[in-house]
Amino acid sequence: MEPDEHDFEAFYRARTPALLRTAYLLTGDRHLAEDLVQDALARTHRAWRRLRDGGNPEAYARQVMYHLQVSRWRRRRVPESLPGDLPERRDGRDHATDATSRLALRQALLTLPARQRAAVVLRYFEDRSEAEAAELLGCRVGTLKSHLARGLAALRRALPDDHAGTATEGMFR
Repeated sequence: MEPDEHDFEAFYRARTPALLRTAYLLTGDRHLAEDLVQDALARTHRAWRRLRDGGNPEAYARQVMYHLQVSRWRRRRVPESLPGDLPERRDGRDHATDATSRLALRQALLTLPARQRAAVVLRYFEDRSEAEAAELLGCRVGTLKSHLARGLAALRRALPDDHAGTATEGMFR
């Protein structure tokens, strides 16, 4: 191994951890920091003969890292272009109303006692059979049906008519 290569390898081993810490502070991401240090050390290696004779290799590597990171910041700024008119929704559904309905259903579910809520969720949202839902709740099928009937009745009372259909897609019909 040439003396230049040996000197660079010693520099690399000694200063890489400190350069990685600085690069992490610049990028905020470990993988991006490693890439930044790798690029900076590659450029430092190309300038090694000049730096070894009278320069400061660590200062050079840090300056290269700073310049590379600023270049990356600038490069990421892509001007936003608006294509014109937004396309119309093809399904014709109003997603804002759907979201409002789901929130209303969630609020109504939270008002149910725990067993009724669990029965409704298992049976209608997780699409479990009556036997599976009863087994998961540790009760008989008849008890599950009672919980379901009471829970659904409470949900029908708690939800306005316009929310009941869209949030549950026919669950209460």
